Amino acid sequence: MSNLSDVQKKFFINVLLATSFTFSISQSAMTTIYPTLMKHFSVPISSVQWLTTGFMLIMVLMMPLSPWFLKNINFKAFLLSLQAIFIIGTVIAVTASNFALLMVGRLLEGIAVGLLFPSFQSVILSITPIEKRSIQMGSVGLVMGSALAVGPIVSGVILQIFNWQAVFGFFLLILVVLFFLSLKFIKNVMPKEPYRFDLLSSVTLIGLLMILYALQTMTTSLSLWLIIMLVAGIVLFAYFIRRQLTLQEPLLDIRVLKNAAFRLGMFLTAGSYVALIVTTVLMPLYFQKILAINALWSGLLMVPAAVSLSILNRRSATVLNRFGLKRTMTIGSGMIFTGFFGLFATSNLKLWLLAVIFAALVESGNAFMMMPAVTYANNALKDDLIPHGTALITTVRQIAGVIGVLIISQILVTISSPAQVSIHGMMVSFAVCAVFAAVLLSLVLNIKNTKNA
Repeated sequence: MSNLSDVQKKFFINVLLATSFTFSISQSAMTTIYPTLMKHFSVPISSVQWLTTGFMLIMVLMMPLSPWFLKNINFKAFLLSLQAIFIIGTVIAVTASNFALLMVGRLLEGIAVGLLFPSFQSVILSITPIEKRSIQMGSVGLVMGSALAVGPIVSGVILQIFNWQAVFGFFLLILVVLFFLSLKFIKNVMPKEPYRFDLLSSVTLIGLLMILYALQTMTTSLSLWLIIMLVAGIVLFAYFIRRQLTLQEPLLDIRVLKNAAFRLGMFLTAGSYVALIVTTVLMPLYFQKILAINALWSGLLMVPAAVSLSILNRRSATVLNRFGLKRTMTIGSGMIFTGFFGLFATSNLKLWLLAVIFAALVESGNAFMMMPAVTYANNALKDDLIPHGTALITTVRQIAGVIGVLIISQILVTISSPAQVSIHGMMVSFAVCAVFAAVLLSLVLNIKNTKNA
């Protein structure tokens, strides 16, 4: 970005972050309107959950492809194409007359989001000096983490005033504005390094989708077909991994996993993301189904968590630079554990204030986990490997998020049966989250004390 003025740099980064923020909001905004969609389309929670799960699955499928697009297509054309795909998907969702069309719209949105998330982080990391990356990634964390927290709030407020279509209309309006801003302010800042697109690798990536789909469906039914799909998916994905290790120019260079610091950062950011995404799924259901709070107030009660996460994300870089990775992660994982344990211990009291406080603790802890871990991981790589490293981190993070949501949703539905959501189901779900957070904390405490950790 040395060829850009300071003003151009500012607009470039802000438009890129605003696009990512809007994309990220769409990931969690559905949770607040689940009850409305269940009633409108006459579908159970297990079906409406696919608006989030299917969205995340297609994201996962797209993420490993992002390094190729980033190195073979001018960045401006790439970003505009992703915005256009998202807009088309949103138009389909707004006009959907049945649940299937709504799902199609969400999947198109997921394609755009899956390709953008690794790419915009790679761009920011690549154009930022290494000594300033932690500060810049604090802004990235603010965008991604806060957007996930803000999603239920935005959809809750809109739903209270308008209808569920207006939630998608909100995304549509913002993305159209950002599309035209991108035409003016986005520049081709990434050097093109063309290499062959390995079609076979992209095809075998379907194995990952088959694995996740089979696991999701097995939670409600078990059949020989699903077992065959799961085995076939494992075989295909194993071949994908093997092929990446043998190709001279792999679609996704997973050899970055040989770097111990990169592996550590990747697993820590995945763990923190699971805690964040599960919270955005559980809390609106707890507020609406257990506390009988309407969609508007359900969204507003998530504001403290979103605000605290936003504030602390801006502070995370300072904490990381001053105290190192281990202490920063200990603070974050400790907050996540305390929050989940508090939700488990007090959820039966049905006091909204306690729920708000403990949910805020969980989400705030993410500020000291996710982006510091991403920065730590990518700083261990050479610049030309950053797109691959970022793509791998975001892919693993999303896989972890999908599996986390699948597990916790199945626990909630199973324990709540015959009701779809019950207080007992919520308590068990929070207890499982607390155990997970305790494991995450123990892993952090076992990090060796080094200069970088």
